Amino acid sequence: MCEANAYTVENGREKLLTETVYKLVPDGGMRMRRNVFGQKTFIQSRIKKLDLAEPKLILDNRM
Repeated sequence: MCEANAYTVENGREKLLTETVYKLVPDGGMRMRRNVFGQKTFIQSRIKKLDLAEPKLILDNRM
């Protein structure tokens, strides 16, 4: 299974939002993330970068 940690960038540094995200569902400007533990989080954001080699998901919440 592919999963990634979700981050946002604040003051030039990556800030961890959610660990082990396996599902990201766009709904307009809102993104729902679900991790392997079943926890859901919602954030107003857009995808800035997805790197499965890291694995890392960078979200831009400046909308």
